[in-house]
Amino acid sequence: MNKRLILVAGALLSVFLAGTAAAEDYRIGFVNTEKLFREAEPAKRAQQKLEKEFSGRDADLQKLSKQVQTLQTTLDKDGATMAENIRRDKERELANLSRDLQRQQREFREDLNLRRNEELSGLQERANKVIQEIAETDKYDLIVQEPIVYASKRIDITDKVIKALAGK
Repeated sequence: MNKRLILVAGALLSVFLAGTAAAEDYRIGFVNTEKLFREAEPAKRAQQKLEKEFSGRDADLQKLSKQVQTLQTTLDKDGATMAENIRRDKERELANLSRDLQRQQREFREDLNLRRNEELSGLQERANKVIQEIAETDKYDLIVQEPIVYASKRIDITDKVIKALAGK
């Protein structure tokens, strides 16, 4: 029984050691997606495009928010001395403006998130093509992206991908 246990343990150990030796022949790379989306030129261009696209609506929201604040301040300051019907009209106007502001803010966030996802999806497709080209050119066996618990700087090829994307 002990001889059998020793033989099984020896066989497992030899399989493990052979697997470890073979693993050293593999070339592995890692891409930090967060850094890629933050620093790559196409990502920066996409962010600028979104800011330009949504700046008008953002300005309108700021203007409407200022109106709500001004009306709220007026009611807080002078509401007690206003005629009942005027105060009621101002409160109704404030409620309507606040509701419009909340609705427009929600629509703005939804539209911005939708467009950001569209832009990031396009960037992800281009990045995947670049990563595949780098993998084939530099003969990588495996390239992983986040989420990952740990990757050493030795296998991090994110900067290489960012540079390659800048040329596209």
